[in-house]
Amino acid sequence: MKVKFSMLHPDLQQHFKSRRFLSILVKVSWLTKLTNFFINWLTAGRNIDGLNCEEVFIPSNDGSWKIRTRIYKPLVQDGPLPIIVYFHGGGYILGNPEMSGEVIKRFIATRPCVIIAPDYRKAYIKPYPAGFNDCYETLLWAARNADRLHAKAGKIVVAGHSAGGGLAAAVTLKARDTREVKIAFQMPIYPMIDDTQPDDSSRDIDAPIWNTDKNRIGWKAYLKDLYSGGTSIPSYAAPSRNKDYEDLPPTITFVGSLEPFFWETQKYVKCLRDAGVVVAYREFENCFHGFDGVPHAAISKAARDFTFDSYAKFYDRYI
Repeated sequence: MKVKFSMLHPDLQQHFKSRRFLSILVKVSWLTKLTNFFINWLTAGRNIDGLNCEEVFIPSNDGSWKIRTRIYKPLVQDGPLPIIVYFHGGGYILGNPEMSGEVIKRFIATRPCVIIAPDYRKAYIKPYPAGFNDCYETLLWAARNADRLHAKAGKIVVAGHSAGGGLAAAVTLKARDTREVKIAFQMPIYPMIDDTQPDDSSRDIDAPIWNTDKNRIGWKAYLKDLYSGGTSIPSYAAPSRNKDYEDLPPTITFVGSLEPFFWETQKYVKCLRDAGVVVAYREFENCFHGFDGVPHAAISKAARDFTFDSYAKFYDRYI
């Protein structure tokens, strides 16, 4: 389906052309790599005003990599705080934690917490399971270093947007399976979880920022080694392949109706609710992927408010 200007929510129509232009950055791998270089050159290590910011390097279990990880805390802290392990978006091929500075700052302002945000390996550096392992190992590190972080090991939230939402869902699955860490609740926001979407003609969608073609590029890069080896795709790589939703933690998510993750998010929420999981969920009609990042649109503010209001309610209830 080709998304036309007239199909968009009125608040987003003026952003149609500029957001469509952004999708050019992932069309070819060299341009994506160049974009990542400039993102890191411009933002890596940048602190957030009004927060206590730190950077650590977490050794990977296989000793082949050190995960650059950002730690954010309130400037004033009375006692140990809950932890959010936050994974940035970018289609598994782009980005770093510093890009999510506004989101991180608002989480801490809404309810005090310690945020741990890894710069996990993107697919053009090393495909799955590298990025997933970086994220899961960061979760374990956060739990094991809670005293050092002045945080609560038993009060951990996992969150992320887009591909970061997919990683949040995957990490939560593994935590449920291994029982190494107890997740209080998860926030996989419009998560990238279904690698079959690009091959499903009924879900084909050409919309601003992220569409089916870009989704195909992201999945092919992320799952490259599995595809080349003829290996079946595990649920930790693409969480929509999971068949068991029992004992997963309470969940917050939302999605726009004009984006490739719409149908998989709907299905994910239904599976969670069928398994008795408490879910705070909202669909935003006629909105493209990442629309909540549009600064001055009322519909974008409504999505951001839903995120942080739901986070506050779940924090008060489960933490």
